[in-house]
Amino acid sequence: MFDPTTLLGIHTWLSLIGLGSGFVVLVGLIQSKPLNGWTALFLAATVLTSATGYGLPADGILPSHIVGAISLIVLAVAILARYLYRLAGSWRWIYVVSAVAALYLNAFVAVVQLFRKVPALSALAPTESEPPFAIAQGILLVIAVLLTIWAARAFRPRAAAYA
Repeated sequence: MFDPTTLLGIHTWLSLIGLGSGFVVLVGLIQSKPLNGWTALFLAATVLTSATGYGLPADGILPSHIVGAISLIVLAVAILARYLYRLAGSWRWIYVVSAVAALYLNAFVAVVQLFRKVPALSALAPTESEPPFAIAQGILLVIAVLLTIWAARAFRPRAAAYA
């Protein structure tokens, strides 16, 4: 259907749209605002990012395929919590955790790509097993956990916003 270069471009743009809209959604969660349009964009772009990754050329199953599968599972939970269960009861915090986890996984892959594509970062961690790479991913994880806790405590939507 698409040549690999075109598919990679689509995949990359979807990832960037997912990251940008996901950040907006995260701010909305912290401010207890539903941001319905942004949320739909974030979830759709992030699902499509993970799905299109499987169409890229690869020799066997790669770590990116595993991250993509985890992301799709996390996104399925977020979509169910948000649209089927309408954030009722414990589905509110389940949604927040799964949505922020999906954003984190997208950001995790973005950091990997930065270390692969940006010469200065690649020189610091050419095999992605060096301390600078681990430190960057560790900082990202700590930030994601802290923001998840903050958002889960702050997000108290009105039921009418999801009816």
